[in-house]
Amino acid sequence: MTDAHETAADPSLRTTGGAPPDDAGSSVTQAPTPLLEPREGVPPVIADASALAEVTAAFAAGSGPVAVDAERASGYRYGQRAYLVQLRREGAGSALIDPVACPDLSGLGTALSDVEWVLHAATQDLPCLREIGMVPTRIFDTELAGRLAGFPRVGLGAMVENVLGFVLEKGHSAVDWSTRPLPEPWLRYAALDVELLVDLRDALEKELDRQGKLEWARQEFDAIASAPPAEPRKDPWRRTSGMHKVRRRRQLAVVRELWQTRDRIAQRRDVSPGKVLGDAAIVEAALALPPNAHALAALNGFGRVNRRQLEQWQVAVDRARGLSESQLPQPGQPVTGPPPPRAWADKDPAAAARLSAARAAVTALAERLNMPQENLITPDTVRRVCWEPPATVDAESVGAALAGHGARPWQVEQVTPALVAALGEGVS
Repeated sequence: MTDAHETAADPSLRTTGGAPPDDAGSSVTQAPTPLLEPREGVPPVIADASALAEVTAAFAAGSGPVAVDAERASGYRYGQRAYLVQLRREGAGSALIDPVACPDLSGLGTALSDVEWVLHAATQDLPCLREIGMVPTRIFDTELAGRLAGFPRVGLGAMVENVLGFVLEKGHSAVDWSTRPLPEPWLRYAALDVELLVDLRDALEKELDRQGKLEWARQEFDAIASAPPAEPRKDPWRRTSGMHKVRRRRQLAVVRELWQTRDRIAQRRDVSPGKVLGDAAIVEAALALPPNAHALAALNGFGRVNRRQLEQWQVAVDRARGLSESQLPQPGQPVTGPPPPRAWADKDPAAAARLSAARAAVTALAERLNMPQENLITPDTVRRVCWEPPATVDAESVGAALAGHGARPWQVEQVTPALVAALGEGVS
């Protein structure tokens, strides 16, 4: 039994959302302390080349890991670009950088290329950081570390409070970070986001080590840092909210034309697509197939649109109405991999039995290890192995199948025995 198994089995050692237990199994219970100001005060926003050069030199000369965060303007601007970058490192203090005024941070990224970057929910920030030239080679993700360690609440505020005993300021996470100049309270909030990130990293590293999960976490962090940029999503218009109501191909074409028109307008205006036209309005127009702008104006979401805008939406609807049958989109996207699990019982009852046994085994193992199932092994990987299991079900073949679907070595080691037993049970 590993230390992780012992931790999960012993309630006195299990992490349940408080600070990591000490050697006696106790947790910090005193009231948390509000964190109201950064240690050195709110730093000035870096917005020119000379100030950026000074910060780059200071952070290159610092020591230890560097805390990194980025603020976007989701819901306000088009895309997911960064509008503020926050950093903190021992010996350099904190820095707030305006990536609009300083759009190329590759020099800073290069200066920190050999340093471990500490981020919270790294996969959210890495794409926008990559766009401005900041690409880490090593990371520590405090959110993911919290998941692996068994914390039920892994938001930054909850983690800082439960692990370190401090309360971070709330209320500015969803503001329009493209605003210029940025208000002082927002800057204070942004600086505090990296104030204790390295401290949190250090505490979580100790807890993961205590549970025997530190190597697991390192493998996960390496996988995130080395992952290539995500491929553009195919047919993104299919993710329009309410699409389940749209059944006919002609209606699907209306969704596609309106979505693409909206996207072009949003990109040109640099505003969130939802501020141009809501998803609910797109779906309603698709279901109604309005023959003219007058009929379109009667639909929810279009009543307050001016005539010029109304006509451009009707042009999009008319394009869809005028397509030939061969030009209409198909009801569903081409499926790669197994069919939806709900169809397994009819298509392949044996595979359905394997999946049921495998899910139960993975659930039980995740509970013993005190971590979310999806962090133990992705549901998609389990489905693929159950749909097309190895010809001979044994530890070697199942482990190879898991690795072939991208499972990390620690996941293969932990999950393989459970899946071997489940696949055999499903066959019997």
